[in-house]
Amino acid sequence: MIRTPLRPLARILEARQKGENPDAIERENLRIRHEQMRDQARTRAEGRLLVLGVAFFCVFAVTGARMAMLAASEPAEPRAYTQGASIVSQRADIVDRRGRILATNMETHSLYAHPQQMIEPERAAKELAAIFPELKEERLLKDFTGKRKFVWVRKKLSPEQKQAVHDIGEPGLLFGPREMRLYPNGTLAAHVLGGARFGQEGVHSAEVVGTAGIERFFDKELRDPARKGAPLELSIDLTVQAAMERVLSGGMMLMNAKGAAAVLMDVHTGEVVSIASLPSFDPNDRPMPPTEGSPADSPLFNRSVQGVYELGSTFKIFAAAQAMELGLVAPDTMIDTKPPMRVGGHRIGEFQGKNYGDLTVSDVIVKSSNRGTAKMALQIGIDRQQEFLKSLGFFDPAPLEIAEAEGGKPLLPSKWTDLSSVTISYGHGLSASPLHLAAGYSAIANGGFAVKPTLLKQAGPKYGPRVMSDRSAERSRAMLRAVVTEGTASFGEVPGYHVGGKTGTADKPKERGGGYYDDKVIATFATMFPAHAPEYVLIVTLDEPVETMGEKPRRTAGWTAVPVAAEMIGRIAPLLGLRPDYDEPDLLQLTAN
Repeated sequence: MIRTPLRPLARILEARQKGENPDAIERENLRIRHEQMRDQARTRAEGRLLVLGVAFFCVFAVTGARMAMLAASEPAEPRAYTQGASIVSQRADIVDRRGRILATNMETHSLYAHPQQMIEPERAAKELAAIFPELKEERLLKDFTGKRKFVWVRKKLSPEQKQAVHDIGEPGLLFGPREMRLYPNGTLAAHVLGGARFGQEGVHSAEVVGTAGIERFFDKELRDPARKGAPLELSIDLTVQAAMERVLSGGMMLMNAKGAAAVLMDVHTGEVVSIASLPSFDPNDRPMPPTEGSPADSPLFNRSVQGVYELGSTFKIFAAAQAMELGLVAPDTMIDTKPPMRVGGHRIGEFQGKNYGDLTVSDVIVKSSNRGTAKMALQIGIDRQQEFLKSLGFFDPAPLEIAEAEGGKPLLPSKWTDLSSVTISYGHGLSASPLHLAAGYSAIANGGFAVKPTLLKQAGPKYGPRVMSDRSAERSRAMLRAVVTEGTASFGEVPGYHVGGKTGTADKPKERGGGYYDDKVIATFATMFPAHAPEYVLIVTLDEPVETMGEKPRRTAGWTAVPVAAEMIGRIAPLLGLRPDYDEPDLLQLTAN
């Protein structure tokens, strides 16, 4: 910026020559400078006012637009919050495959106290102890008369309890609104749902978080606001679940079993239509996990998924199916099952010391010959047996969408020898869950495809890789049908539904010291129906059953698990939409072509 001097020398000299006053020049220049400064200040002020005016206009426009949007939108409750962090209290419902409620939310209230605002703390403590018997009057009185400014009294109240507390008339007792998780069907599908608890809590709200089961597995999804309240749809059928649990409970009592498990799976989609474990619990009042003893003694233990057992002769069909797939045998191939037979220095015997002589492969399965299955396993070999069982899912935890599934990892031999191969072929030496067995039998039932168990409703078939040919699967199904019509599962026949399956009775291992109990077994019946075109696989497992209606106690699956499964199929097949068919196709004739 160039500044003009107030007293220019040239003009001063010129003014003096003319006799003029030089101070007049200075005053004139000073006036001009002041006018320029005033003009600049005015221009700057006008610019600032313009910017401020534009800013005010923008703010007003945004505020007006927001008010217009709120006026045009639907009214909604404000989101609950506490100081420091927001609490999302809404949780999506869980429904069965037909949209029926399995888990939902219920509005309730919490009860808390401000002791400094209480007028009669002694009377309030006495009245509260009468309303809530689990609360101690002495403890309440100590809290109400101490130095505390805030006291939680109870996290959940029923409407009747809230009214009773309100009638006390104590201004220091206050209520806070919140939502709680409700399971309207009580114990039904308890191990699937798992349960929920309060997470982050505030006076006016509390978030609900999953504790176990599918509530925990899908906790983030169920709390995701982006779902906009869309329910989580399961593959479970509530009606079928109720019927299955009822029959299983009756069978468990009738057979004097310590526990029971059952799995019903769609062989084409892998959908678990029903899954049960007994004893059970009510997720509305979930018990605490045990701190001592065996986890299996707790009702929280899911025997269908977490329980890994030696499943006995139900494994024999896998050896036969693989041997046929490899071309080592055919259904009518003769196998010498006469004793003696020794593998790795150990004698391979039959149930109750029987000697079946020469048997066809079909008869090996029908009569449940250990030696016959063992000889097929030796032909198959260790490597091929491992590969086949791994393809059926027996090496990894079942991929089911509940938190407990990871704990159901099969127990495999530390060193897989010829003896291991032989014993595993007839269901000893490898422990797996009933859910693993259901997935394995589904591959036979659907024509040779592996399927992945799921608790989510599927739109259609979900086949995995092929693990055996359709011909091998068909021959295996014919053998399983013969087990029911001619073999150890004769009590498993259900008129109109042509059941096929295999029994398995395994001695129960001791918890300590190794070895097996002489009078305790795990009895299992693995079945599929209808046998000529299976739609479903059903696994029923009883822990320490004993049937006492005969002259002597009987523990084998044919006397315990099979009748329970037959009764179950008779109840649930109509519920699944399966029409009875009394004209059974000849499966043996079909497989001979």
